[in-house]
Amino acid sequence: MQVAERSGIRMATSVTIDSEASPVVKLENPYQIVRQLASSNAVVLFSMSGCCMCTVAKRLLFSLGVGPTIIELDHHDAGADIQAVLFQLAGEGQQHVPAVFVGGKFLGGIETLMACHINGTLVPLLKDAGALWL
Repeated sequence: MQVAERSGIRMATSVTIDSEASPVVKLENPYQIVRQLASSNAVVLFSMSGCCMCTVAKRLLFSLGVGPTIIELDHHDAGADIQAVLFQLAGEGQQHVPAVFVGGKFLGGIETLMACHINGTLVPLLKDAGALWL
């Protein structure tokens, strides 16, 4: 968690996720939170409520008939910690939100999402993940 240490972001020691569909799960670090959310949902979108590119990603997915699990990091207890994980996943020079996971795998940010949509690979990915039934 070098990014968090360098940026001065305080890391949570534990976080509890309560979902109606599953029992309460206590996760010890933000990596586990991201892994659990990504692996238990067909599509996960990590977002910030005031981010215009996050809104674009949401609208694209909704317009395709996908109901993604949306995590608004600025409203989540471990939001800052999860942002540090997403920053590492996104890589140097990339925005860390929106961050899209499809079928438990990190797809990328808005650039990758739009590129997949334009080149025709997004719908097959969503179908393979079980997010679309068409």
